[in-house]
Amino acid sequence: MSTQLTTPSPLGPLTLLGDDHHLYGLWFNDQAHFGANYDLTAIPTGQTESLHLALDWLHAYFAGEAPDPFALPLTPEVTPFRAQVLQVLTQIPYGKTATYQQIATQLGKPQAVRAVGGAVAHNSLAIVIPCHRVVGHDGALTGYAGGLDRKLALLTLEGHDSVALAHHHI
Repeated sequence: MSTQLTTPSPLGPLTLLGDDHHLYGLWFNDQAHFGANYDLTAIPTGQTESLHLALDWLHAYFAGEAPDPFALPLTPEVTPFRAQVLQVLTQIPYGKTATYQQIATQLGKPQAVRAVGGAVAHNSLAIVIPCHRVVGHDGALTGYAGGLDRKLALLTLEGHDSVALAHHHI
């Protein structure tokens, strides 16, 4: 049975959704597409094995470590194309970025930049599937469902130059 849990983070409250075997969602509570595809009002609060693992992962991440996203039982409920995009996102190393164009090209669909953007925007596993590492073709900080300030904070935590990033933010 799926349960949800809200936990504080340095960037604001996060809601996690999962059961003993799968982590389905991790959202900033005020982000765009919060809880999309789920009726969170009907899902009880509680603790499951996947939520416990995710809390440990988040603690390590916010402590400046680079935990392995594959250590979590990630199970986003998405279309096959979006699943391919999310798989590519998990391959962007901690402290690095990729462009929407690079992701589309890696998928063998260089004309699918907008579709890649849509998949990134609807990522239901924020931070763990690192959509914050995707930037515009010129390195600019483009939209982030959790807000550009959080994107900047996450990239800075991972070692990016916050001054250079902030310049692209403007």
